[in-house]
Amino acid sequence: MKPRIILSHTTLPDGGTLELHEHDGNHYLHVHGQQLAGPATRISEDELAKLGTHPFRPARQPKILLLGLGLGGLLNAVCAAVPQKRATFSVYEPMWDLIYWQKKFFPEGAAMKDSRVKMLDALSPSLLAKENGTLHAILMHADTAPTIKNKTIIEDKRWLGAARDALQNGGLLGITAMRPIPSLFGLLKRHGFDVAEHFVEGNTNAKKPRRYPIWLARKGSPEEK
Repeated sequence: MKPRIILSHTTLPDGGTLELHEHDGNHYLHVHGQQLAGPATRISEDELAKLGTHPFRPARQPKILLLGLGLGGLLNAVCAAVPQKRATFSVYEPMWDLIYWQKKFFPEGAAMKDSRVKMLDALSPSLLAKENGTLHAILMHADTAPTIKNKTIIEDKRWLGAARDALQNGGLLGITAMRPIPSLFGLLKRHGFDVAEHFVEGNTNAKKPRRYPIWLARKGSPEEK
């Protein structure tokens, strides 16, 4: 068997250790012995990128925010799904190590190669709200997004309200995760989003393929309320 190699590691704000692993040509993020990202998560990230950007294919200058970088899979998929040269992709990632890992281990990824990408190391609910209806989509993988008190950033009411303010009418907040988040559907609904929940199958060759959730939360126009 080929060995699993720890390429790098960093300390999280809660004192835990985030590790970048490589095994047989594949890469993984691990924390507390639990896998956060890897080949399996790319399946749902690819699907989220397609679903979350499809309504804005005709837009001349789509403006998309990603909350968290992870292994860069979601960003790569979004950049591939949106070919417009004047599109902008902002990625909020407060952990500098993840950006450095892209430079060192994934130099051909969109984070390093696509000139439409802008990395943000600082963002707050008030700064996000100042986008004031200009964003077409906000996308994230819940397991690799920035957290607040061990909860995904979007489970914080301040951030969720700011995300809604930042989206244009009809804009999408798209979220995927390794497993269901029971409270998320209701939370999104209570904040005025029209929510659809999808599931995408992981390894279809497995006897019981794992199903990954995707939530698409659409911001309605005032007259729709």
